[in-house]
Amino acid sequence: MHNFLPYAFFKNQFVKFEDATVSVATHALHYGTAAFGGMRGIPDPANPDKILLFRPDRHAKRLSNSARFLNHDLPAEFIEDTIIKFVEKNRPRTSFYIRPLVYTADLGISPRLHNVEKDFLIYGLELGDYLSPEGVSCRFSSWNRQEDRSLPLRGKISGAYITSSLAKTEAVESGFEEAILLNAQGKVCEASAMNIFIVRDGVIYTPGLDQDILEGIVRDSVITLARDMGYSVVERQLDKTELIIADEVFLTGTAARITPMKRLENQELSKDRPVTETLREKLTAITENRDPDYKEWVREV
Repeated sequence: MHNFLPYAFFKNQFVKFEDATVSVATHALHYGTAAFGGMRGIPDPANPDKILLFRPDRHAKRLSNSARFLNHDLPAEFIEDTIIKFVEKNRPRTSFYIRPLVYTADLGISPRLHNVEKDFLIYGLELGDYLSPEGVSCRFSSWNRQEDRSLPLRGKISGAYITSSLAKTEAVESGFEEAILLNAQGKVCEASAMNIFIVRDGVIYTPGLDQDILEGIVRDSVITLARDMGYSVVERQLDKTELIIADEVFLTGTAARITPMKRLENQELSKDRPVTETLREKLTAITENRDPDYKEWVREV
């Protein structure tokens, strides 16, 4: 049962969440012609009257870019400003998740992106741990990640998430908690909605942006942090077997934050995760506004 925040931004105004509804004939509902974002917010542990948002400028920029794939101009500045107003309107008192969405709002049956009305909405819900911080069990999915030549994978296009949904359900119904998808070349790509990293001999590896992955904001943050902390980070292709023999494997995402992998298929992975834990502690300190070196990543509301 979700606890939704009381107000949503809908049709260019703030309304009660239950009043933010669309028609069954809405274009985006039938064709996946929408793009979404996702970001976390928390009350400031040092001052509960303030809300902390993690890198809202980057989230707004990515959604603005995603809107371009829908043939729509949605400025990042407008997105970020509306998100701030949304937070001010709701003033959540616990950890929460924000879901902004741009979508084709016409009532029609022709699959197209031209000559069709677009709209923008935001809603939110209370959210604690999306995945267990103790680690998750994973399997390789029988479904492959799409290719960028078929879908604009650098945007969070809603229609693309049918593959994530299939993979997640396949994993859960076969006794695992998460799925690892390969790309069309058979290389490790990402989890159902998270990026993936491995650690081998003190070096951090992650699939590069040329591997049909989402340009994750937490992924980018982790790479920056790791390099600033003196780790070597290499972006390249990853093979399936590298995950099994890695010293550490972890997933990153807005909802998942940094989550270790504890088992892959029938292989138990190491419980000794010094790099994962160091990065997780660093990222937590930043999101809670306790690290002065990265204060520009946190927006106080």
